[in-house]
Amino acid sequence: MSYEARLKDLGIVLPESSAPLASYVPVMVHGDMAFVSGQLPFVDGEVVTGTLGKDVALEDAIAAARACGLMILSQLRNEIGSLDRVKQVVKLGGFVASTPDFTDQHKVVNGASDLMAEIFGDAGRHARAAVGVPCLPVGAAVEVDAVIALG
Repeated sequence: MSYEARLKDLGIVLPESSAPLASYVPVMVHGDMAFVSGQLPFVDGEVVTGTLGKDVALEDAIAAARACGLMILSQLRNEIGSLDRVKQVVKLGGFVASTPDFTDQHKVVNGASDLMAEIFGDAGRHARAAVGVPCLPVGAAVEVDAVIALG
């Protein structure tokens, strides 16, 4: 089954790709690798904002990380034409706006990681970083970037 068909079977509709907020491109393809810039969590057209350990619940942050993953796929499809070109999700980088005592960043970024496995199966398994940061652009709660091998 193609990945595009898998999206339909799962009932997943990718969001409209968002425009860059600064001086960068959303996706840079070099050879057979796609580097997807950090994506913010858009839910119902609005960025999920806040800080874990202060005013964002873990469950909401996991959903926000999933939204970042959906935007990664939207940006990638926009650049390469079809997700069927994905050979392997190589690496995700997750950034979580959090207080110094919040230590569940890894659980938050599972929202994006689990999405990749759900869609791509073994090709969605990847290396990853999940780090806490004091703040993110526009007050976002989560940001996720990706490195993806293309075939």
